[in-house]
Amino acid sequence: MNEYIVWFNQVLTVAIQHYFQQECEYTSLEQIRLPSNGWMEKVADVQKITFQERIVVMLALMPHICPQILDIFFVQNKNFDRQYTEFGGWKGLSHGGFLPTGETAVFVIAGENTDRRKAVIEYFQKDHWFYTKNILRLEGAGEGEPFLSGQLRISEEFLSRVLLDKEYKPDYNIGFPAKRITTELNWDDMVLDYQVATELEEINTWISSGKTIMEDWGLSRILKAGYRSLFYGPPGTGKTLAATLLGQKNNMDVYRIDLSMIVSKYIGETEKNLARVFDLAENRNWILFFDEADALFGKRTSTNTSNDRHANQEVAYLLQRIEDFPGMIILATNLRSNIDEAFSRRFQSVIYFPMPTEELRAEIWRKMLKNWPGGVDEELIIMAAGTELSGGAITNVIRRCALSLVNQKDKSLNKSILNNALQKEKLKL
Repeated sequence: MNEYIVWFNQVLTVAIQHYFQQECEYTSLEQIRLPSNGWMEKVADVQKITFQERIVVMLALMPHICPQILDIFFVQNKNFDRQYTEFGGWKGLSHGGFLPTGETAVFVIAGENTDRRKAVIEYFQKDHWFYTKNILRLEGAGEGEPFLSGQLRISEEFLSRVLLDKEYKPDYNIGFPAKRITTELNWDDMVLDYQVATELEEINTWISSGKTIMEDWGLSRILKAGYRSLFYGPPGTGKTLAATLLGQKNNMDVYRIDLSMIVSKYIGETEKNLARVFDLAENRNWILFFDEADALFGKRTSTNTSNDRHANQEVAYLLQRIEDFPGMIILATNLRSNIDEAFSRRFQSVIYFPMPTEELRAEIWRKMLKNWPGGVDEELIIMAAGTELSGGAITNVIRRCALSLVNQKDKSLNKSILNNALQKEKLKL
C-alpha cells in the first residue's frame, strides 16, 4: 500500500502542476510509473484495473489512510477568495481534512478535457465494477445538484479489506437497520413437516443452481433475477430458524430487517431507510429476512386521506424494490391474510409452517434434550409431546426446567419439574 500512496501523491502533484501550468517533468499522468506489486488487484479482486480507475480508488481511500495528501486541494482561488470550484470536495462534521467528490476525481483525471470527463462519469454507473463489487460509489448529491457533486465514498467492506485484511460484516446501527442472524444448529437439527422440508429444498436448489438456470439455460430473458419467498404460520414454528439455516447451508449471511427503524411517520423517510438496506445488499451474497413483514408489507387501504395515499405509496415502493432485487428475500408473517395480494403474486414460493404434530413434537423434544446431563427418559418425552406447543415454546419449557434444576445437585429431569414448566408455558398461550 505504501508504494501506492507514494505514487498517488505524485499523481496529485503533477495534476496540480499541469492545471496551473507549472514546470513539470511529466507531460501526462500516465507517464508516472505504477507500482508493480499487484496490491490493488488483490484487495479489489479485479484482474484488469486501468490507470484512471486506480486514481479514483486511491482518491476515495485517502481520507481514511493518509488524509494530509489531499490538503493540496485547500489552495485558495485569490480572484474569488475561496477554494477552486473545479476541485470539488466538501468538509465533514468532524473531519478537518478534504473529502473528495466525483468532481475531484474528474479534475485529477480529465482536467478540462471534456471527452475524458465523460469517460470518468462512466465509473460511477451501476454496471461498473466499482458498484457491482461494492468498492465505492457517489453518494449525497442534493436534489437538483450536479451528479458529480456527490461524495466519493469507499465502502466499509472494501475499507475493511484494505485496513484490516478481513471481510467486513455490517451490523445493526442507525445507518443500517438490519442485524445478521446466526445459529449453532445445523440443517439436520430442524424438525419439519414433509411439505415444508420439500419446499425449503426447492429454495436450496435455486440458491445453488439459479445462476446455471438463468445463464446456461438462457432463461434470463423471461425470468426476473432473484428469488422471493413468503413464510407464514403461528409464532415459534421455525420460520426464522429456516431462514437462518438456508443461509448457513449456502454460505450466505442472513440479515433480519428491523422494521421499527425502517418505518417512519415522515413522508419519504420509510422509502429512504429501505433504499439504504437494498442498496447495501445489492451484489452481496445475502439473504434479506423481513420478520413480522405485515407491519411493512400490509394491505393497501382506500385513499381517503393524504396519510392513506402516503402509506400506499410506501407499499408500491416496497413492491418495486423487492421485485427488482437480484438476491434472496424472505418475508415472514404469522397471518398470510395480512399481506397485500400484490406481493403474494410475486413470490416464487409461499410456505406454510404449521404447528407440529405430536409425532414431530416428540422428535423436537428428543433433539433438544439429547445432550441433557444424564439423559432423559423416553417416557418423559412422550408425555411432553402430548402438550401442543410450537418449537419456540418448547425451548422456553426446557429453559425453565434448567433454571429449576440449576441449584440442585441432581440435574436429572423429572416428571414434576417438566409438568410444572409445561403448565406455565400453556398459561402464556
